[in-house]
Formats: sequence, C-alpha cells, structure tokens
Amino acid sequence: MNLGFFTMPIHPLEKNWQTCLREDREAFILADELGFAEGYVGEHATDQAENITSCALFIATLADATKSIRLGTGTVNMPNAHPAAVASQIAMLDHLLDGRFNFGISPGGLLSDAEAFGNLDKDRTAMFVEAIDMVLEIWKSEPPYNLKGEHWTVSTEQTMIPDIGQGILPKPLQKPHPPIIVTAVAPFSKGLISAAARGWEPISANFLLPQWVASHWPKYVEGCGQSGRIADSAQWRVAKSVFVAEDINVAREYALGPQSPYRYYYTQIVTKMKKSGRANLFKADQAMADDDVTVDGVLDDLVIWGTPDKVADELLAFREMTGDFGTLLYAGKDWTDRDLSRRSMILLAENVLPVVNAEIE
Repeated sequence: MNLGFFTMPIHPLEKNWQTCLREDREAFILADELGFAEGYVGEHATDQAENITSCALFIATLADATKSIRLGTGTVNMPNAHPAAVASQIAMLDHLLDGRFNFGISPGGLLSDAEAFGNLDKDRTAMFVEAIDMVLEIWKSEPPYNLKGEHWTVSTEQTMIPDIGQGILPKPLQKPHPPIIVTAVAPFSKGLISAAARGWEPISANFLLPQWVASHWPKYVEGCGQSGRIADSAQWRVAKSVFVAEDINVAREYALGPQSPYRYYYTQIVTKMKKSGRANLFKADQAMADDDVTVDGVLDDLVIWGTPDKVADELLAFREMTGDFGTLLYAGKDWTDRDLSRRSMILLAENVLPVVNAEIE
C-alpha cells in the first residue's frame, strides 16, 4: 500500500490566510520528503475556511518545491470554469510538473460556489460531462476548433493564424492526457460506474463510513467491465482521517478534544452535509434522523488516532472492512499545532506504513 496526501483544508475563520497557505504548502513539501506517492488539494471560491480558491494555481507553486510526488487537483470543479480555460491551464500545469500530475475533476459540491458562478439551478452533472468532454476533445484534436454544446462553445475558426501560432490551444505533456481522477462521495456511487468505463480512477472520500467506502469497489469493477478492462485495486485510492503521536493521551486530545483540528474539520463537514441534505453519509442506518448525527459520533466513526501500533492495527481493520486498495490518502487538517501535525505524518510514513505493508504482503 502506498501513502498519499489529500487536503480540502478547513482552517479557523480567524486564521491569517497567508499562514494557512504557507502551512498547506509545507504539508505537501513534507509529504514529498517522506516519499508519499501522490498529493491532492481541493478548491472553493466562496469558503472562508476551505480557502484554497484554485487547486491548479496552488499546485503550480509546488512545481519546483517538490521532487517526486505526483500532484493532483482534488478537484477542478468543472461547471465553474470555461472548458478552454481548463484545457489550457491544466496542459500548462502538466508541463510545469514535468508530467507529475493527476487531473482530478468533479461537478463541485459547494452550493455557494454554484450560486456565485451562476449554476445553482442548472444541471451541474450535465455541465460537468460536457466540460470534460470538451477538454478531452481539445487535447486530441487539431485547430481550428468548433465545439458546440448546451453550455459552452469553443471555436478559433474566425481568428486562427497558424503561421504565428494564434488560435491554438496547448496540449498536456502526458499522452493522451494526464490520469483522470474522480472522488466518490455517495454510498454505492453510480458515478463510479461511468467513470470507470471511461478509464478514470477513483478516490473514496474521507467522510464516508467504512461500509460506504466498501460499496465503491463493486461499482468500479462494474464500470471497468463495461469497457473490457480488468479492475486493478492498485488504482483505488481511499482518503482517511488519521492522527499519530507517540503519546496516547496527546493523540486522543489532538484528535478528539475541544480544540482539535479534527473536531473543527468535521463540525464544518457535518454542518455542510446536513444543509445540503447529505447527512446520510454518516449514517449506518439510513432511517436515522439527521438531528441524531453528531460530531462526536462522526469522530468516533471516521478518525483513526493513537500511537503507531494502535493506528497500524486500526488501519488493517479498516482495510479488512473496505477491501484492498492501492493508496491510503492521509487527509490533511489545519496545523493547529505545527509540530504535532508534522510528527503525525512522519510517524505514519516511518512507523505505521512499514507495519501495515509487512502484514498485508
């Protein structure tokens, strides 16, 4: 099993934005130094807590600060940008990273973003599909372009001057394009079937109960079968909230205590999911009332914390519930305590992962 990093960073509202960005960058640089295979970062334009507004721009700042980690958008919210802009910017990012890039995409889940970009009442799933289809068509076709959809048009027919390179959109370094990654949030996600059929690879979100994570693999297998591919569990990434410390009491307090960044994170997530009618993600019994979903219960269900040996045992138990997967994505949180946050990543890489891999190999 490989280690990766995934952050949709949720910071205290009063925290200085520059400090947030600096610490978020430092987490990716540390992950690279520790040998993490991949790192993904989310984006939202209208969220003061989750305050990386462009995952592509953020990743670009890491191009020369990292050496081997593959960096991924987690995700580009496709309905919120023109396909020509996405195609050109992502192509450049792939070149900046010398091909160390994974293209994570989604319809976007934050309703205030959708309202701000004018698509709150539109079919964002249809917009998502049209947008990625146009991006892929731009990358595989030659100019001039003449792409017409329900939501966007891409053309350079009237203005192209090939002799000077005008009217030509760039192509990515990786051929035919960077790996396309989708994040599965819903239990028994039907979107995974169509994604797998198209050759895209999955991430299971870190705010899903283990049984809902386990529901994703059969859907991925079904989708691969539709396109004649054999599903490979090495391509399945599972995000998980984990905290590791040498002292069990320190670990408990930082993971569960009143000032815990994990508590703050899930307070935000639970509030958002309840408001958007998606509290079912936290329910083992779907008949459970939304009001009965509590942050304490979610922390108990979703956060693995403790000393290295305890965390290793619980990760192995988690894997028994979900089935085999290729990459564990450590879900980043605010660095409320910088030293403890860094140490957790170090312990996971150096003290936990070897134990887990020795057990499963």
